[in-house]
Amino acid sequence: MALFKRKKDAEEADAMVAASPAGDIDAEEVMRKYDKESNTRIWEGIPKIVVTAVMVLFSVYCLAMTLLSTEQAEARLARFLAFVIVIGYMMYPARKTNHKVNHIPWYDVVLMLAGFGAFMYYAINCTEILLMGARIEPLHVALGIVGILVLVELCRRCVGLPIIIVVGCLVVYAFYWQFTSSSSADLYASVRKIVQKLFYTTSGVIGTPINVCYTYIVLFVIFGAFLERTGISNFFISLANRIAGWSSGGAAKVAVIASALCGMVSGSSVGNTVTTGSVTIPMMKKVGYKPEFAGAVEAASSSGGQIMPPIMGAAAFLMAEYMGIPYLEVATKAIIPALLYFAGIFIAVHLEAKKLGLKGVPKSELPTFGYLAKNCYLVLPLVLLVWLVASGTRTMAASAAISILGAFLVGFVNFLLTNWREREEGATFGAVLAETVKIALFTCADAFAAGAKNTIAVAVACAMAGMIAGCITVTGLASTIINVIVLMAGDFIIIGLVFTMVCCLILGMGVPTTANYCIMASTCAPILMQLGIDPVCAHFFVFYFGIAADITPPVALAAYAASAIAKSRPMATAVNATKLGIAKFVVPYIFAFSPVLLLVGDNVTPVTVVLNTATALVGVFGLQCALTNTLFHRHLNPLFRVVLAVGGLCMMIPGTFTDVVGLAVIVGMCLVQWMLARRDKAKDVEVSADDEPTEAAA
Repeated sequence: MALFKRKKDAEEADAMVAASPAGDIDAEEVMRKYDKESNTRIWEGIPKIVVTAVMVLFSVYCLAMTLLSTEQAEARLARFLAFVIVIGYMMYPARKTNHKVNHIPWYDVVLMLAGFGAFMYYAINCTEILLMGARIEPLHVALGIVGILVLVELCRRCVGLPIIIVVGCLVVYAFYWQFTSSSSADLYASVRKIVQKLFYTTSGVIGTPINVCYTYIVLFVIFGAFLERTGISNFFISLANRIAGWSSGGAAKVAVIASALCGMVSGSSVGNTVTTGSVTIPMMKKVGYKPEFAGAVEAASSSGGQIMPPIMGAAAFLMAEYMGIPYLEVATKAIIPALLYFAGIFIAVHLEAKKLGLKGVPKSELPTFGYLAKNCYLVLPLVLLVWLVASGTRTMAASAAISILGAFLVGFVNFLLTNWREREEGATFGAVLAETVKIALFTCADAFAAGAKNTIAVAVACAMAGMIAGCITVTGLASTIINVIVLMAGDFIIIGLVFTMVCCLILGMGVPTTANYCIMASTCAPILMQLGIDPVCAHFFVFYFGIAADITPPVALAAYAASAIAKSRPMATAVNATKLGIAKFVVPYIFAFSPVLLLVGDNVTPVTVVLNTATALVGVFGLQCALTNTLFHRHLNPLFRVVLAVGGLCMMIPGTFTDVVGLAVIVGMCLVQWMLARRDKAKDVEVSADDEPTEAAA
């Protein structure tokens, strides 16, 4: 059913593109169609000012409470979700086609007030309710049910159905378990116990995921909003153009670098695809890449931004909390796998460019080093954040707050310099400064409002992730699933890894990155740890495959968004994106069996790290040659493609024997292909020499 729906959505998007005057497409429309988080109500005039003010106050409240509050956790988190529900129902309509200006239906107001009242009642009476334990009264049960249902409906609007289906199945199973595990259980007793666990304890909606969201993620979402509005995204695109724009097929390489840098900050595969793709996809098509390939490059690169240290779309901070290791360690361990992933895409776009004979952008049209040097101060907030967190002199929240202030100051300087360069003749410095202050304040309010808006979907998904973890904990389902998979895998760990991969791809469909990881860490990582996989490797494994869902058919949201911009066939774009991102499907298996790539284990030395990285890189090269169907500007024989793929996989399997076999195969195939390419070139020369006299005689 989901497949047909996605196909219909993609056809509608293509029709919208075809109908647009210049063949262009409104990025906002694409975001509304493929990104649930962007499917918001339209506010204008006074209502827009009011809604913006509410969201700014929410962001400021989160910032202040995180830094200063010492209140009981349950009260803080319940109040946080109460405000999330208010803003959520103000922003997200029941249907994506319902975009009347300045309109909110009466039933949304009722749902908003009901959900707000349920969570706020718990926040105010937190101590009394906690002392009751499982003896909560009917009023508390009713409020809990209302709060959960209102939250589920908001999740449907801003996140999507997949995660709700998972939650619904687990809640049904929780009731089944409750009835079968107790002979004296009646319906009300079962409802009371489940509601008490899921609503009034830290094993449900206000569990670890929402606590991490409130404590860390909100601040880094706000920080990301400030970075986007200070011009760092444009700087990253200019930097990528200067680095790779001149080379063969440089436009695609620019897309890879820019998407990696921007996606690291934005934390949204679809959002990053549309934001950078609106610039890079037309560039790629202009130089000669096919639409399906251009869209796939952007989708694969954008979905990789969340695995790119140091920010990793705020997931690095979440992983540090779950694994109990310092943030700097997480960011360091993520470097080699991320480089392998982007190296794979880079190799693929280079091979495709050589196959098509594409050229780079003339250097005269590229940003100059002088321009980049003058604007390099834009990355200072990012450097400041990494330095503060790495030094350990400040808490995570304080580091984020200081970095937000730094981003505001850098943005102010950027606006001041821009206004001064573009000032009208005779304008004084005081007038320019006053205009800059006005722009900076409006930008600050816009960043705070955007941070609040971007927080809603993440917070709701984290609350759902808490319910998933709660149902699994209450019923003991986790141990049952683990035992089943361990029994099925037997002595073959690879079977357990494949089952876990499939679970991650299904559970990760359409879920924001940070909430995605919360679900994977609660449900899938324990399976791998039971199989004997190192905890760090297990968490990275599920993190990678959760994100891979964004480019994996049939529900490949990032690929479908890219196809709308590229005016390409959606499914073909998704398949190409999967090919380009093949490293994301292979690298996790490498560090599952060889943790050296994650700098884990007793045998981690500079030599072993370099050796393992080099062999994995050669393996990625072999796989990409096979998938791209080209080497030395020449198509590959089908048999050669299979042999190269096998050689690439051998290089990626840990072990001296497999490395030697893989290297021999890849080197041998390269030599054969090189000789065939030389033979073809010699034939072309002979043909052209034979044609010359004929042409002369003519």
